[in-house]
Amino acid sequence: MKFFIASDIHGSAYYCRMMLEAFEIEKADRLMLLGDILYHGPRNDLPREYAPKSVISMLNPLRNRIFCVRGNCDTEVDQMVLDFPLLADYGVLESGGRIIYATHGHIYNEDRLPPLCSGDVLLHGHTHIPVCTEHKSYVCINPGSVSIPKQDSPHSYITLEDGIFIWKNLENGETYKTYSL
Repeated sequence: MKFFIASDIHGSAYYCRMMLEAFEIEKADRLMLLGDILYHGPRNDLPREYAPKSVISMLNPLRNRIFCVRGNCDTEVDQMVLDFPLLADYGVLESGGRIIYATHGHIYNEDRLPPLCSGDVLLHGHTHIPVCTEHKSYVCINPGSVSIPKQDSPHSYITLEDGIFIWKNLENGETYKTYSL
């Protein structure tokens, strides 16, 4: 199974559209969203083509293919308009014989770890910075942000298939990092 992993759309219709085009090009089976779907929050500038209602209309038709965790900008009101579950603080996947603990990153992150076993992967967004850091007992992976990248990182996403994470630039589709479990 191939996963397309993205985070921090923040209501940008422009980047949501690009993300869904890349999702189709990748021929991924599932779209995993790591939170902050509709709103930009008080610390971020408005992203390009800020239009949460348009994002809703683009994502809802894919409701059966979306796995999502709640970000710090996601609320119960958002769940009322989105047709896929949004309010879980985390999800768990298995790939390459390893457990992947997927969360947004505002509750669990490298400074406050969730319950992980040796060899597990912590997958989160929130920082808007792509990361792949091997720690002594776990790996931390972050796809960066679809709409508001930080620290001069690209608008980005990750694919995961057969235990291989691949970071790609959303704007040109180029691979810029890989990691094998």
